[in-house]
Amino acid sequence: MKSVLSLYKNAFGGLSPAAWMLALVILINRSGTMVIPFLSVYLTSSLGFSLVETGWIMSMFGLGAIGGSFLGGWLTDKIGPFKVQLISLLGGGMMFLALSQVKSFYPLAAFIFFVSLVSEMLRPANQIAVSYYAKPENVTRAFSLNRMAINLGFSFGPALGGLLAAISYQWLFIADAITCAGAGVIFFLYFYGKQGKEKEPQPDINTPLIPDKSVWSDGLFLGFILLVICFSTLFFQLFSTWPIYHRQVYQLPEQEIGLLLGLNGLIVFLFEMVLVYKIGDRLPIRRLIAFGCFLMALAFLALFGMESKTALYLACIFISFAEIFAMPFMATYTVQRSGKRNRGAYMGLYSVAFASAFVLAPLIGTNLVDALGFQSWWLIAGVFALATGVFFYWILLEKRGVNPLEVRKNAAA
Repeated sequence: MKSVLSLYKNAFGGLSPAAWMLALVILINRSGTMVIPFLSVYLTSSLGFSLVETGWIMSMFGLGAIGGSFLGGWLTDKIGPFKVQLISLLGGGMMFLALSQVKSFYPLAAFIFFVSLVSEMLRPANQIAVSYYAKPENVTRAFSLNRMAINLGFSFGPALGGLLAAISYQWLFIADAITCAGAGVIFFLYFYGKQGKEKEPQPDINTPLIPDKSVWSDGLFLGFILLVICFSTLFFQLFSTWPIYHRQVYQLPEQEIGLLLGLNGLIVFLFEMVLVYKIGDRLPIRRLIAFGCFLMALAFLALFGMESKTALYLACIFISFAEIFAMPFMATYTVQRSGKRNRGAYMGLYSVAFASAFVLAPLIGTNLVDALGFQSWWLIAGVFALATGVFFYWILLEKRGVNPLEVRKNAAA
């Protein structure tokens, strides 16, 4: 027990107070993440939309997230991460509350777009703030702390959301609004007037330094972003087709669906920081991300190969560890590859990759399920996850033509 406690202490040690406060803000914000995990169930069971209509409405959230990621990254380079995060948190809170009053298809689709536009501006601004306040040697762990807070909040949010949804879906919107606004107030009180320190993160030996140039001229990074879109499109099935599958095939109530989704957040909360601490500096990023894709494939193949509730929990465990092994290192790679003057653009494009998946995940998932059925979609997704891992491994062999010793020398200079 002492060795376990020591491991956790070392994994969490050395992080700056500002990094912890950013994590607290995100924890509060994500503890209210109740609308999105239940949106597909809300649209189908409460508002009576078809599976395809539900896919289109949820894709509007993704379109708004794309716009919010671009806008958040651009605004962060212009006015700084503090103002962007504050606008997103307070504005998102008010808009989630208003969203509960919109019931018709087209107004709902439009309003969800703007809710997402405002709320998703937070992502690039927050990630830049994490790198801004983190110590150079702790960038990955600072990202993991932030993600740990997100996932701890996400373990609370859906679990509580399932209970609230059983009473009334209206309470989901109220809870989301309160936590967004509350996080905004705490963020303002702590970070108002607080200065960070511009520090360059330490590069992975396989990550060449890129001058402060346009992200659009970095072809290798654009290929990386395409693969991030593939990975996240598969991962976000957790919030689109998985809850529908739980409800339609296994007839699970909202409470149990919430517990299943919350299990994902709980696993990431318990294990990500420790795993990143133990292996983050020992293995190349390409191996970790590729292994995450392999675990993602196992999640879908478990759903394909087993027809029992056990498969639902096993798939949730696999996809949770896929997230742990892949996502923190994707963010670290993005920060390492950018420079001081283009970090907002790089992180904005990285956020756009995840936002794009919010569009693609429900559209691809619901339409393929409607055309082929759940089992065929699980098999296709599993094979695609394996292929994504192979391409990740190949494209991150970017030391082609790059002298790692020269990279280290340049970094030190």
